[in-house]
Amino acid sequence: MGITMTDSAAERVQSFLASRGSGVGLRLGVKTSGCSGMAYVLEFVDEIDEQDQVFESHGVKIIVDPKSLLYIDGTELDYGKEGLNEGFKFNNPNVKDQCGCGESFTI
Repeated sequence: MGITMTDSAAERVQSFLASRGSGVGLRLGVKTSGCSGMAYVLEFVDEIDEQDQVFESHGVKIIVDPKSLLYIDGTELDYGKEGLNEGFKFNNPNVKDQCGCGESFTI
């Protein structure tokens, strides 16, 4: 299935990479955390590891390690503003439940 992102998410990532001045893309992963069990992790990538899976969406490379891909395959990364809040949103078809604050999820 792979990982994709919306136009608005791609524009935001490209803006971050440009202001940072370096980086080949964005790493999307998961870690054990939160009240529902797993949380998303986003970080900029300067080097792609040999075992990483690389997806490209709207000109942005999305790098995912094999263990995380099991939990996030098919996810669409979005970016939006709601009132005073703005940030990335994860449209993950694998999620069975998530905590009330939206910070963690269960597969």
